[in-house]
Order: sequence, then structure tokens, then C-alpha cells
Amino acid sequence: MPHPQVDAVATRADAGVDQAVTQLCEYLAIPAISCEAEHADDVRALAAKVAEDLSAIGLHHARVLDLPNALPIVAADWLQAGDDKPTVLIYGHLDLQPVAGEVWRTDPHVGTVVDDRLYARGSADDMGGWVSHMVALAAWLAETGELPCNVRLVIEGEEEIGSPNLERFMDAYPDAFEADAMVLTDCENPSTEVPGLTVSLRGLLEVELTARALSSDVHSGLWGGMVPDVSTALVLLIGRLLDEDGRLKVGRVQVDEARRRSGHDVPLTDDVIREGAHLVDGVQPLPRRERSAAEWMWWQPAMTVVATTLPTRDVKKNALRQEATAVLSVRLAPEQKAEDMMAALRDVLLVDPPGGVEVQVEAKGWAGEGWLYTPKGPAFAAADRAYEKAWGHKLVQVGVGGSIPFVALFGRRFGDLPLILNGVMDPLTTAHGPNESMHLGIFRKAVAANVHLLDELAALGKVGIRA
Repeated sequence: MPHPQVDAVATRADAGVDQAVTQLCEYLAIPAISCEAEHADDVRALAAKVAEDLSAIGLHHARVLDLPNALPIVAADWLQAGDDKPTVLIYGHLDLQPVAGEVWRTDPHVGTVVDDRLYARGSADDMGGWVSHMVALAAWLAETGELPCNVRLVIEGEEEIGSPNLERFMDAYPDAFEADAMVLTDCENPSTEVPGLTVSLRGLLEVELTARALSSDVHSGLWGGMVPDVSTALVLLIGRLLDEDGRLKVGRVQVDEARRRSGHDVPLTDDVIREGAHLVDGVQPLPRRERSAAEWMWWQPAMTVVATTLPTRDVKKNALRQEATAVLSVRLAPEQKAEDMMAALRDVLLVDPPGGVEVQVEAKGWAGEGWLYTPKGPAFAAADRAYEKAWGHKLVQVGVGGSIPFVALFGRRFGDLPLILNGVMDPLTTAHGPNESMHLGIFRKAVAANVHLLDELAALGKVGIRA
């Protein structure tokens, strides 16, 4: 049965949204950029401020957790609902992507509202996500003096650098992660009108491809025509990996028929892709070739050239170079293993090299596993009910084309629990890019959904939530 005061709580939460946006802007003003050492103290300052604010709304044991050689995690809880009620863990992250080199229309560290969107680095990824839960928790405590279920809150400070120490925190502070269900709030909705439940992520593999031919640079006029050009050889090698549309053709996977059908129901129209990906006039999205845009973006591998040693306009000379290297960022299909993709790439790249150049293919840098999840059980039916009350629409199962290491970690460590992945992003958010923004209508609906989600999960009971 619903809590008798749930509607009053939802009304109070809605009334608090404007103040919450103001509070969110205070957080956004702190440049908590985890990948830049000079901002480590900003991450710590924000963590301390958030812990203080969580205590102020009535959560217990609000604290900053530390480990050597790691940025902190904020933890808090409220465990007074009773042993018969489930414990729900809510995860978010407070660290930010950098903004150096980006051109913003507004100050990236000053929250600015333009046409129903709040612009700032971190507005949607991910401060708006966990703040929407904070608003719901505050409304429950202010209206009723309690929460309908037990709650733990964990807000990480290293997600944007791949969560390198999150598992260390899980090992060092196991009580902070003990729960019966988890709400991981760092994901996207397919539109401002349709809420998303994320059920898949692509993995990531970084590959260094090198073509080598000479022991030193030589004059291109004297030797050109009889000596391999490693720059063109590198381009030809990369071209081997692509089909006529420019998509990666190596390592494609079979997608089950149910997922293929569901992909056609996701509202990823050409207009959404054109606007969300900032295509210039006259450039069209790649043809679907009888697959959905969702399949290409979420469930098939893809490749991007992220760096090369090719000559630039600023550093040029009439010479044939000794070697040329490209760094390839390969997005893996959700259940694809990095070693399988490496084998497939080598099968294509190491045979009959153009011009007889030496070719080297190595995994370099960071790699992350993908994630594919089947949401089953009463917790997900409860989530559907909560979102229908708040959004007027049940959750639509979606994927994310990017790679989120913490999700794979939670899946590995807590895969026997219901994992509900939600968030406040949408296709126009531009997370990790200039002019990141959060749609304020999504934020308001997310707050309402969080109010109802706690109530619906509480009604299942500690035993029923895992049934």
C-alpha cells in the first residue's frame, strides 16, 4: 500500500525544486575536476560541503570517506524504517569533466538557465542526478519525519577518471554499500518526455596502431616513389577496419531478436541525432542499413581515431617519416571481451601490410568492460509505477553507447540485487562537451519519480524486493 502521505511529500518536493536548483548552482560553482591535480582540493571541498548539507536535511552519519592516494567519497544513511523494510542504496558522483579548450556560450562553472535548460559543467552529469534524490529525501523527512524505507547514499569523487579506487572503498567501508536494491543515477533518458532505464553499456578498449618503415626520416623528393610512406600506410590500415559508411566492420556481434525489435521503438530520430550530435548543415546521420540507431549506438562496437602522430600544419617538412602511430578508441559491444576484439583487429591489420611496412597493434591505456543486464522482478515493476506517476510514462529500456566503469563494478559485486539505473540526462545534454545542460523539466520529474520510487520499493518489503 502507498504511504498515506506520499502525495503530500511529492507536493512538498515539487515546491522545493526551485530552491534545489539554487543549491545545485552552488555546487556547480566549485570546479571539482578529478582529472586535474590542481583541483583535488576542490573535489575535497565539495565533498565536505555536500556531507554538511546531507546532515542538514536529516540524514544520519553524513561523512567524507578517505583512502590514501584517492579522492574522497561522501556517505550518509537513514536506517530507522525497520528491519522489515528494504535498504536502498543511491549512488551518484560529484566530480566533473574538464573544460579546457572548449568554447562555451556561458561560464561553465556558473549555472545559467536558458530556455528551460540549466547550463554548467556537471549540471546533468552528474550533480543534477543525485541532487534530485536529495530533494526527494529532504521532502520525505520534512513532511513525515521519516523515510518509507532504509536508505544509504554514496557520492563518489572519481567517476570521471574511471572510478579507479571505488572497489577499494567497497572493501574498506563495506557497511556503506550494504543494501537490498541499488539506484545508480548517472544515465540518460531517450527524450524529455520519456524516462529511461539503462540496461546496457559498451566497453572500451584503447589500441595503438603503428606503421614503421625507416630508421630515420629521409627526403621525400629523393626517395618518394620507391620508399613506403608510413603516413599513407597508416591511413590505409585504418581504412581496412571500416565499411562503406565509415563504421567499424570488425568484431560485429549478433544481437538477439527481442533487443533488435526494441531498438526500433526508441525515439532516436534523425532530427534527435542531428541536434544532439551537433551535425553541421548538410551532413546526415549514417544510414541505418536495416538496423536501428539504438543498435548501432548501444549494441554494436564502434571506433574513433583519438590521436595520431601524422604531420600537422604547424610541424611539417618534406620528408618521409620513420613511423606513424594512431590511437584508436574502440567501443566494445556490451558482452564483448577486449581480447576477442584485439584478436579480430590483428587478423585484419597484420596481414599483407601496405607497402610492406612493419605493423604493430597493442592495447594501451585504459580499458573497461561493458555491461548487459536483464531487469526482472518486483523492484522494476515498482520503478515502472513510480515513473508512470511522475512522468506519465513507464520506463523505457535503453542502452548507453559510452563506458561507465562503476556500473560494471556494481554489476560484478552486486549483480544479485536489483540495479535501477536512472538519471537526468537527455540527447541534448552534451555531457563531456561544451555547453553541457540539464533540462529543468526532466529534473522536476526526476524529483517526483524519486519520491514515488522510495515509496514503491518500501511497499515491497525487505523480502519482497528481491523476490
